Amino acid sequence: MHIYNREQIAQLVKLDCAALEAVESGFAALGRGEVEMPPILSMNIAENNGEVDVKTAHIRGWPRFAIKISPGFFDNPALGLPSLNGLMLLFSAKTGLVDAVLFDEGYLTDIRTALAGAIAAKHLSRSNSQRVAVIGAGLQAELQVVALRLVRDIREVHVHTRDPSKAQAYAARMQQQYGLNVSIHDSAASACAQADIVVTTTPAREPVLRWADLPKGIHVTAMGSDNPHKNELQPTILASADVLVVDRLSQSRALGELHHAPALQREIFELGSLINNPQSARTDERQITVCDLTGTGVQDTAIANYAARLLEDA
Repeated sequence: MHIYNREQIAQLVKLDCAALEAVESGFAALGRGEVEMPPILSMNIAENNGEVDVKTAHIRGWPRFAIKISPGFFDNPALGLPSLNGLMLLFSAKTGLVDAVLFDEGYLTDIRTALAGAIAAKHLSRSNSQRVAVIGAGLQAELQVVALRLVRDIREVHVHTRDPSKAQAYAARMQQQYGLNVSIHDSAASACAQADIVVTTTPAREPVLRWADLPKGIHVTAMGSDNPHKNELQPTILASADVLVVDRLSQSRALGELHHAPALQREIFELGSLINNPQSARTDERQITVCDLTGTGVQDTAIANYAARLLEDA
């Protein structure tokens, strides 16, 4: 058994095309019915504004499966601590023995979450998309844009967040680290009006994006709603979008955006099936497409297998 720390993992696993291919392969296997993935084990620790998720999946034919333990304690920044943490345990899919412990402190979760957003945009946004609006200004607001650049020629970033100081810090960070100029907006509607793609990256409990905010042809990736009390999209968006996609239908209904639209009656695709059957995706440049990402165990097993291969070869 090998134990790897965050520094070792982060030196090798990057937001790059190889990592994207690994996660996309996991989604594709899920779409083909080649994945065993039980429901998420989730526990809230309300008195400390915390939650813990346990996710796992086995991809048929892959050498290992991962079990991820992912705590999120959202008052931690006031204590000088990160909001997210955790680790992944890798087991042999042949013997069940522990193969490796990836003590990544949530790094791999950040990477695979950003890559899922890029995969959604790859299959749903217009191929000539260059402008992205980001709602929120945290780490995923940064990583989602970086990952998008793997699949689209992103040249403009537009950000809206409730805290102007966070928006300013985000703009400075994106300029210094990635050479991207960021326009700050005082409303989601204003940011979206300038965008081809919009990504919501918040822990909001009430919608931060409304149907009236969305111009024709835009693609929306919502990645913040991963608990029943979270909600980023007005239900009208789910009902009115031309194409609606989720990473896992049962998860979105239980804890994602679909949880807030229980009476919704319409065609909904899973991202894995869309990858395998691209004719289900955008067919018109004026269509509005939406993807709700709740975070799946198959992403964790995919990125953990990928990381283990790199670490073994190092």
